[in-house]
Amino acid sequence: MKARHKRIAIIVGGLASLSIAAFFVLNALNSNIALFFTPTQVFAGEAPQDRVFRIGGMVRDGSLQRNAMTIRFVVTDTAKDIPVAYTGILPDLFKEGKGVVAQGKLGPDGLFVATEVLAKHDENYMPPEAKHAIDQAQAQQTAKTLKQ
Repeated sequence: MKARHKRIAIIVGGLASLSIAAFFVLNALNSNIALFFTPTQVFAGEAPQDRVFRIGGMVRDGSLQRNAMTIRFVVTDTAKDIPVAYTGILPDLFKEGKGVVAQGKLGPDGLFVATEVLAKHDENYMPPEAKHAIDQAQAQQTAKTLKQ
């Protein structure tokens, strides 16, 4: 084999190895990503049905129900509501009427089954995505009210 052919074989082998490594890294990153959606986006069908994602908004007042270790509550962006079920211990700062982000999957019945619940960390904090979603939903509600 000539030196030129050896160099080409080494370059092709290196590129193939690099491509395989990049594929595995990107596949691992893609499977661990949890995108954020609002209740309005979930109702619009933008959220994946078979993948883990995050839903955020406010916990609707009066929606919190406890049954042993299973907690049910409703997440709202003031336009749409999504029922959530979570089995586990809620964060200390979790309250009705406050911001929340839940990670899990949406069931075929429309119930979001959360594996993790994150609450705000002080009196003024709300996740930027949740704040933006609530502002958009309120603007849409105001536009609808003005048209009527």
